[in-house]
Amino acid sequence: MRLFPLAGLLALSTLGLHAQNAAPEKADPKQLPGHSMHGEAFNEGPRQAAVLMAGTGQVDFPVTTTNPEAQRFFTQGIGQLHGFWYFEAERSFRQAAALDPECAMAYCGMAMANVNNEKRAAEFMKVATAKKAKASRREQLWVDAYAAYFAPGKGTEETRRSGLVKALEDLSFEFPTDLEAKAFLVFQLWDNKQHKMPLPSRQAVDALAKQVLAVNPMHPVHHYLIHLWNNAEGDKRAIDAAAHCGQAAPGIAHMWHMSGHTFSNLRRYPEATWQQEASARVDHASMAAARIMPEQIHNYAHNNDWLVKNLIYVGRVHDALDLAKNMIELPRLGPNKSKAYNMGRERLLEALLRFELWNDLLALENTMYLAPAEVAADDARRLATLGTAYFRTGKLDGGKQKLAALEKVLTGARTARVAAADEAEKKAQTEKKTEEQITQAMASAMRGQSFKIKNLEAAIAEVQIEQALAEKKLAAVKPLLEKARDLSSDRRARIQLAIGNPTEALKLAREASNADSAQVQPLANLADVLWQTGDKKAAIENFQKLRKLSAALDLDTPVFQRLAPIIADLKLPTDWRLPATVAPDAGVRPEIASLGPFRWQPYTAPSWTLPNSQKSPVSLAEFRGRPVLVIFYLGSGCSHCIEQLNVFSPMTKDFAAAGIPMVAVSTDSPDGLHKTLEQAKNEGGFFFPIVSDPSLATFKAYRAYDDFERIPLHGTFLIDGEGRVRWQDIGFKPFSEAKWLLGEAQRLLSVPMAEPHLTTRTVAPEKP
Repeated sequence: MRLFPLAGLLALSTLGLHAQNAAPEKADPKQLPGHSMHGEAFNEGPRQAAVLMAGTGQVDFPVTTTNPEAQRFFTQGIGQLHGFWYFEAERSFRQAAALDPECAMAYCGMAMANVNNEKRAAEFMKVATAKKAKASRREQLWVDAYAAYFAPGKGTEETRRSGLVKALEDLSFEFPTDLEAKAFLVFQLWDNKQHKMPLPSRQAVDALAKQVLAVNPMHPVHHYLIHLWNNAEGDKRAIDAAAHCGQAAPGIAHMWHMSGHTFSNLRRYPEATWQQEASARVDHASMAAARIMPEQIHNYAHNNDWLVKNLIYVGRVHDALDLAKNMIELPRLGPNKSKAYNMGRERLLEALLRFELWNDLLALENTMYLAPAEVAADDARRLATLGTAYFRTGKLDGGKQKLAALEKVLTGARTARVAAADEAEKKAQTEKKTEEQITQAMASAMRGQSFKIKNLEAAIAEVQIEQALAEKKLAAVKPLLEKARDLSSDRRARIQLAIGNPTEALKLAREASNADSAQVQPLANLADVLWQTGDKKAAIENFQKLRKLSAALDLDTPVFQRLAPIIADLKLPTDWRLPATVAPDAGVRPEIASLGPFRWQPYTAPSWTLPNSQKSPVSLAEFRGRPVLVIFYLGSGCSHCIEQLNVFSPMTKDFAAAGIPMVAVSTDSPDGLHKTLEQAKNEGGFFFPIVSDPSLATFKAYRAYDDFERIPLHGTFLIDGEGRVRWQDIGFKPFSEAKWLLGEAQRLLSVPMAEPHLTTRTVAPEKP
């Protein structure tokens, strides 16, 4: 049996069935198109129906409802809360409320799913409180507890947090069989600690969680135990929880991810890598099924960042590079919303540099993967790494160009520092500050630029070292080493080896390996340095340590290829890796591929054929072979939609020059489209075709539709020539950053959607 029910999630044709079959709600005539009739809090969050899915945790939380399916969705939401899958938890609670609008706890669940958005949570609790009279005594205690907690302005945060702990304690005493009260109490005690409140005894909280597990051994409270002991010099105490966390809720990516935290902190990187890969695969499967963009999952970038780190630690270099590239390829949600992109760039450069893949680096220079940073002063790492690659491959002119580029950026940063001080001085003088205050303001402004300047200076020294080595000017290296503060110990070791300082090289190589003896790259580097400095016995001993960790190594990388003399001396085969083994305390693992794909892929856009104002058919198929931008708008009566169309219309030529035609889809009838055309600011109307979808069938197919309130939503979709959705925005207000979207579209479309990377590693089967 599959642990993750892809078939159930992919049944998107059933989404919204229950909500659409429910009796219509009467809309407020003042309600803006796309906005919820229930208020501002309901504008955001998931507005498409939930589906029942397996793998969200074994929990039991009965609520007052006459609808059995509402109960199932509510229970599902509780399991998703335990896995911090807040977006989907809110969807489940909304579904429960759609099936039974009088279920007070459904609104309480929505609030709990917005623990990081107290404003929305407070609004949901108002509804829960208004409906609690029909609920049981136990549910009323839950509602009262969270109504007091999500009450900004009523007491300090510490008072409200302490109050919630007491309320959950009281609830547990009055209803001792309510395991969820104890489970959420465990969470709250830990969470309070994250907000600088004392946690006198982790052991006591651990014991409370164990009370839950004594009744339900696979309760997702395992997740909280991992957090409880994480980074508290107690990760060993969380091994059992780590072995069960993912299995307790296999459909929630974060549950696998947190087990990876425990194993990673214990430097058990093979186990950590497996858990993090499981997390990524579950995330990719669920996003494809729900048709949401990766960055809509708040911890998605963090999950994948940890996976790439662990792939590097175990030597799965090609997979690390592939996933880091995939993070860069992901659609960004809007301007300055590029968390996964930034993390992917950082990990890509790290992997290429650590494993000395100089030609791969240079091959990526003029691609989207290593495009210049938007802010020049933030470009130090990219320029330094490329400069290193040029000098290491003997392409001195290229290296000098990168060095000159760094120096130019440094000059600009220094100029900006002076300008910042001048601006601060001017502002302080205008505000009639004292001389001392003016001086302090100027110093503060300059400090804001100093960090970037120091980074640039260090990067320049780093590249100057590589230039000196390439030009055989070894005497110039030593004085630069102190300035190159960002050089790792293992890189410094190789530099010392190159300039003829074997003792210092060996010291630094040992330092790097001792810092984390479970990472394969520093171990390989130490074995090579020992061999080159003549200590063959120690080299072989370190190589044998490496070999115990060798199951996943990509042997075609320079770091491992230069171990050839040791391999030959030991008369080992070319593929000298040992089979992987699974520790008995690592938990029961499903087949990894059954959890989902390794990398994110865009979903296929639903086809459509719709009439224009002349009632002539226009179809998505007409755009096959070229990308198209499709804008769903809420008819001529939506002023914000008309504004959006008037923003995009002048840029039609710019999009066309990039090979991207546009088309707009309206809720109006074909005869009613003229009302939109009359509102165009440009003579001749809008510069793109507009088609009609009064039945809203296409809106629903693209999920630009609120299944709960049965109203259309604004939606903007970038569809490539193969019919895949590369970017989308769906919501209660239209997306109007047309210029930004043009650049993002060009970036995304520069990525060919080839088959996902398939590693050529031939690792022996795992041994139990």
